[in-house]
Amino acid sequence: MLKINRQTDYAARVILALAKHGEGARLSSAEIQKEMLIPRAFMTRIVAQLAREGLVDTFPGRDGGLMLPRPASQITLKDVVEAFEGPILLSECMQAKGEDDCPFQSNCPVRSKWGRVQAAMMREMASISFEDLVKESLFIPMAIPSLV
Repeated sequence: MLKINRQTDYAARVILALAKHGEGARLSSAEIQKEMLIPRAFMTRIVAQLAREGLVDTFPGRDGGLMLPRPASQITLKDVVEAFEGPILLSECMQAKGEDDCPFQSNCPVRSKWGRVQAAMMREMASISFEDLVKESLFIPMAIPSLV
């Protein structure tokens, strides 16, 4: 099964929460966790990874929190997925460098199709900014505090 991991999904929620509050908004991890229904056990690791990848700025202290380092229009779903999943690769054969890696590489009709599907998926994810997602999320209700 091809699927993103749970941390990647939660990371997208973190970026979406910050984007929903507008450029320059600074939110605490606890606020984001509550709003986006992210389990506490995941939050610290997700924030650390997002910060390492330059997708959030962190500010320590009582008035600290998280903030997007650039406008939401400049952060894509592809950025978040690659930060947590690494390079997207639909098939091992896409990494094959020579006959030793894949004896069919030079004449494989399947490999070229995997390449087309992978390129289409990457283009689509790169075309989806968090600004776009904010516009679509206007109809998603905020988290109900009693569920967190």
